Amino acid sequence: MLPIVTFLDLETTGATPLKDRITEIALVRFEHGVEVARWQTLVNPQTTIPPFIQQLTGISNEMVQNAPTFAEVAGALAEYLDGAVMAAHNVRFDHGFLKSEFRRIGHNLRQRVMCTVKLSRMLYPQHRSHSLDAIMQRHQLTTQSRHRAMADVELMIGFVKSATQELGAQVIADAAATLSKRPSLPSGLDHQLVDDLPESPGVYLFYGESALPLYIGKSVNLRDRVMSHFSADHASTKEMRISQEIKHVEWIKTAGELGALLLESRLIKEKQPIYNRQLRSERQLCSWQISADAESTPQVILKRESEISADMMGHLFGTFKTKRQAVEALRQIAENHQLCPRLLGLESGKGACFSHQLKRCKGACAGKEPKFMHHLRLQQALAAHRLKTWPYPAKIGIREHDAEADKTEIHIFDQWCHIATVDNEADMETMSNAKTVFAFDHDTYKLLLKALRSEKTKVLQF
Repeated sequence: MLPIVTFLDLETTGATPLKDRITEIALVRFEHGVEVARWQTLVNPQTTIPPFIQQLTGISNEMVQNAPTFAEVAGALAEYLDGAVMAAHNVRFDHGFLKSEFRRIGHNLRQRVMCTVKLSRMLYPQHRSHSLDAIMQRHQLTTQSRHRAMADVELMIGFVKSATQELGAQVIADAAATLSKRPSLPSGLDHQLVDDLPESPGVYLFYGESALPLYIGKSVNLRDRVMSHFSADHASTKEMRISQEIKHVEWIKTAGELGALLLESRLIKEKQPIYNRQLRSERQLCSWQISADAESTPQVILKRESEISADMMGHLFGTFKTKRQAVEALRQIAENHQLCPRLLGLESGKGACFSHQLKRCKGACAGKEPKFMHHLRLQQALAAHRLKTWPYPAKIGIREHDAEADKTEIHIFDQWCHIATVDNEADMETMSNAKTVFAFDHDTYKLLLKALRSEKTKVLQF
């Protein structure tokens, strides 16, 4: 499959590398298709194993009481991993635990990895599930000790052998090479970048020679996203230019995707990176506001983003990047609903408008339709484009938690404005009592609207 590969599995006290510990390690090392080493050991986690984990794995506190600590087995483990690609099922989990354990004893693990979950997805895209249990069923694999480390390693090896017999050795080798390939980094970057990048949500900043960033991006997996920029087959000229100019990378971890999106949007507006165009907004978005007076002309007024106040939100319709785009949209709505271009301010002059002559206007401009009726039809026509009023009596918080990094953030909002992001209850209390200075931002409005529509979002009301 690969010239040198070590299949590995861990059992742990929980799912969070920063606070949970390893209780068992098992591995099998292959060199050029031949098994050259097989090793397993229980590990004293130096903490108690929760009852649920004991029941799941069959590893009790008594079993690990006299087992070696990770520090005592780290040297042997490093030799088995040396020069090999580490293969594991959901390798992010195992790699995260190993990096944390090595970090505790003062070492930085630098290891090429390959995920057998991703390998299964690549080889068998027609299947929905790629869990180890699903793979066992599909490939008719059996074990008497599921959730013990060596048994799970043997299941991974059994899967690869079965797939090789079914699809051929070359197909497996090509897929494994693709998944374990180390990107070719730009000459200005150190390969240590690959090892230090976290596999967590956050924002990354690419710098060239200048103190200003070239590009700012976000991802739920910083390492995967940053590495994708350096693939050999650049998806665009922009990607190629970034790769050629980059000299330095910085990143900021967040607790979840919403935090990454909010931070990316804010940093792009603040730092104006040259390769960010979509969110790099010196532009002023605009929206239509219906006049309160049905007898006034025009019956709609264009409002710029900086003119929008909190009490206007339920009376604004649509968000447009330019005045031209707003006018074109209104013109199309007028045509679809037989509204008068003159009463909408789209046409100047007196008397019947040109659309009325073409029977595309019901005649409010010529006294054939009461202006209040036209005003009512205008409201109905724009209803689908209405910006939403703030649906809460006060501020809200949205909590995000990254279990692997043991990081929690609470994003505080009021009147569609992002007030702050805090990571503790004391700061949340302080911000909940702070006065909101309304400053409408369309990107924040869209991000929050999407978050509130998600069933996964947990809203904290103050």
